[in-house]
Parts: sequence; structure tokens; C-alpha cells
Amino acid sequence: MLKTIIQASENFCIHQIREPHKLIDGDTKKRTLIAYIDIDVNDGKKYRVYLASDLKFMQRVSTLFLEEEESDEETLIDMLLETTNLVVGSAKVIAEEADENPYTINTPHFVKLDIFDLEYDQVKIIQVKDDEMIIAIKEIDG
Repeated sequence: MLKTIIQASENFCIHQIREPHKLIDGDTKKRTLIAYIDIDVNDGKKYRVYLASDLKFMQRVSTLFLEEEESDEETLIDMLLETTNLVVGSAKVIAEEADENPYTINTPHFVKLDIFDLEYDQVKIIQVKDDEMIIAIKEIDG
């Protein structure tokens, strides 16, 4: 599952952000905007997918989509929720096309603006220059 979400995140970087990116292991102690979206897999399992972005990464997205050079916090939160929906929605299509554990997605929710200190099973970081977006997955009880 992480594989398709990473692929969708990399596609987002390639086709939307249009900057070189790298995939790194570990987590970050940066202050991040954190959102999640729950997914229901056809095999009956449920997962929570977290996207957490430092403010500079999400400002980069806001500049691309809204042409705002300096967005307020509320706008950055809205952009994070939209990015979460776009990335996980794209991963859903990738999983369906590959017939790899298809799933449905729910509505994204904003968690907080703070250090990413939530529990997860798997995590990767997408880095564009010095900007970072964390992708983490946690299996949850149905």
C-alpha cells in the first residue's frame, strides 16, 4: 500500500511541482502541517494515511495552485487537505489499475500544526530542495 501512495506522491512532484525530488527514510523534527485520510481496503482492513508537510513545502503547492507567494495558515491547511485528497486519490487509481488491494478513501482531516509525533507502521519522506512532506501509514481497527 505504501508503494502506491509513494508512487502517487512522486507523480505529484513530477507533474505538479516540477522540481527534482528524492525519497528518504526516517522522520523529521520539523514543525509540520498534519492531515490524515482513512482508507478501507477491499480485504476488510482499514488504514490511516498521514500527510505532513513543512510550511515551505505547502507554500510551494499553494504558489503553484493559487499563485499566492505568501499564504495564510488557513490557506496552507486547505492546500494540505487538497494535496492529501489528490495524492491518496491518485494512489487509489494506481492500486485499482494494478489490481493491488483496491480501496475506497474517506474525507481528509486536519490534525495539527506541530512536530509529527503520531504513531505509524511505515513512513517515507519526499524532499524537494529543503522542503519535506512525510507520508506515513497506520493500520487501524475496523
